[in-house]
Amino acid sequence: MKLKPRHTLLIAAFAAIGLLVGCSTPPLPASGAAPSGATPAAAPAAPPTALTASPAAAPAAVLPVPPAVRIEGVPALPAGPLQAAQRYSLVAGHGLVDWHPTRREMLVSHRVPGASTTQLFRLRAPMAPLEPLTDGADPVAGASYEPTEGRYIIFARGRGGDEAFQLYHLNPDTRVATRFTADGQRHAAMAWVKAPSPRVLVTSVPLDRTASGGSRAQISTTLSLMDPLGATPPRVLAELPGGGWFGGDVSPDSQQLALTRYVSATESEVWLMDLASGQRRQLLPAAGETLKATHLVGGWSADGRAIYFMSDRSSEFRELMRVDIASGQIQRLSSRTPWDVTSGSASQDGRLMAYIANVDGRDTLRLLDATNGLEKRIPAAQPLPGGSITRAEFHPRELELALVSNSTRGPAQIHTLQLNTGTVTAWTQPAGAEGLNLAELPEPQVVRWKSFDGREISGILTLPPARFTGRRPVLMQVHGGPEAQSKLGWQGRWNHLVLEMGVALFEPNVRGSSGYGKTFLSLDNGRLREDSVKDMGTAIDWMTTHPRLDAQRVLVQGGSYGGYMALAASTRLADRIAGAVSVVGISNFVSFLENTESYRRDLRRVEYGDERDPAMRQFLQDISPLTHAAKITKPLMVVQGKNDPRVPWTESEQIVRSLQARGTPVWYLLADNEGHGFARRENADYYFAALMQFVQQTLKP
Repeated sequence: MKLKPRHTLLIAAFAAIGLLVGCSTPPLPASGAAPSGATPAAAPAAPPTALTASPAAAPAAVLPVPPAVRIEGVPALPAGPLQAAQRYSLVAGHGLVDWHPTRREMLVSHRVPGASTTQLFRLRAPMAPLEPLTDGADPVAGASYEPTEGRYIIFARGRGGDEAFQLYHLNPDTRVATRFTADGQRHAAMAWVKAPSPRVLVTSVPLDRTASGGSRAQISTTLSLMDPLGATPPRVLAELPGGGWFGGDVSPDSQQLALTRYVSATESEVWLMDLASGQRRQLLPAAGETLKATHLVGGWSADGRAIYFMSDRSSEFRELMRVDIASGQIQRLSSRTPWDVTSGSASQDGRLMAYIANVDGRDTLRLLDATNGLEKRIPAAQPLPGGSITRAEFHPRELELALVSNSTRGPAQIHTLQLNTGTVTAWTQPAGAEGLNLAELPEPQVVRWKSFDGREISGILTLPPARFTGRRPVLMQVHGGPEAQSKLGWQGRWNHLVLEMGVALFEPNVRGSSGYGKTFLSLDNGRLREDSVKDMGTAIDWMTTHPRLDAQRVLVQGGSYGGYMALAASTRLADRIAGAVSVVGISNFVSFLENTESYRRDLRRVEYGDERDPAMRQFLQDISPLTHAAKITKPLMVVQGKNDPRVPWTESEQIVRSLQARGTPVWYLLADNEGHGFARRENADYYFAALMQFVQQTLKP
């Protein structure tokens, strides 16, 4: 049994696949009724016919515009600042993808310094050379070995950021990849069925481009059993209502599937399905329970009699628990940890369990005896890697734990811990760090302040070096989600703003952020939406009390839901900020809900409100930044991927056109080959160069 890591269960597969978390923070260049004159909310905006074309040849001192990026209002950018910032952005980390099922080797994800996108590599031994397995213009970051012998690999890949993922099987020796899913749907590999031969459970949802009217009133998820090699035809097991099915794990006897049905960030269920008949029943909450809580499948016990899961049913925080299938009895395993459990893994025999707890924004490793639920000392003979341990994964056959660490002084790296000897072994080291002393990078601090209603809010503050005297300007960077969280970790090229430009980086975890309990998580839902915007205002109030921060020079930047927050700051806090940067941000909640991909729509209505209800529709219009575009008086920069399925490009288009119609200056970057954020290196570089110039003009550091 292995508990699914959080990026599969809650935030990171949500951010990666854009299904459940409505607007997670997208890949950014840091190393994931309309008012009169405005575009009508329900109608897509006109195409951007007046965008500036990329120059055929730019002077040596001017940064060329990438071929797929179209710009408006952006001045010619000098190349020098970007070259200086590359010393931080070229530092690359490594992500653990999967252990080989029989050998002591692993799949890792990595973007080679200078390469455009993240790809898959095979790592045969600690510190061995990385063997490339995939390439191409589109990133590949997740994959899985065939689970019995590791004969082949399956992975998902979209095109141009559209997230219409197709599944491929890959021969690791020939590096030939062959697609085994049909076009016109979005597919995800849920779990492996090992017996009688390896097959994979695949979830598929239809895409709006295949709908006769451009969208669907109802969505279902098709669950199929597929042979990636095509020796046997696919078999449809079930049609599941809605789009929130994920996180499955198959019982040791290959007879049953445990899977999660997601309703909202504060409500989810565990279901059991018979793989022969497709019949399913709800396991958690049990029949008769009216409990509203999260229940996220982790995995099966070794004997197949119990299921591990994560839930906040017993407290404010998400705990690791075990439910006996026959009796329904639940055992709390991590109740002594008053923070969210985010992921975990169990040894092959099921006796030991490693899990990650999110302690005030820092991920920490915990070990327990799964037989009695008692905490165990971590038997490390050498110090564990510093910073946050973001993932722990047992080898399928050995008592060896792979650890992914991430700190403010270095990107994600992989170590292993031998639990029988305590030996800690480094498997990777940062790439592209030559000539850069990572130990000199600043350590952020967690800060706290009281908001308008007396509630304590926290954030992460990174201050410039002491050589930058006086009160420093502030870049307030707001995370996406909204159910995400700013956490301590590698800042990538944002270090350049802090260390070379003297700009303080401030990352608030406003109400609605995860990590601080289920009550806090719900404080921005529905008609409470603008309370999180008020939290930003009180953060600026707090800055006036800090001796090194200049509350008169604050630039708000955010991606996805954070992009909405940047636009909201431009309208609600226009007299308090120097400017704003919205990356793939929501400008009108009604048009967003009507135009986001159909498989996501009902899931987002739980968070934001149902735009089909007249009263709620009016409320959503009233709070949308597009409705108040006339209040935007400070500089604004808007960044968007044309293929974004989560926040359609028309959200950025309509706010830009509204401002231009009023004569309000705005910088606009639109990439034809990107989706929910800029994932390609060349586009991200240009965006960051524009951001540096925008910071220089608005904050004057």
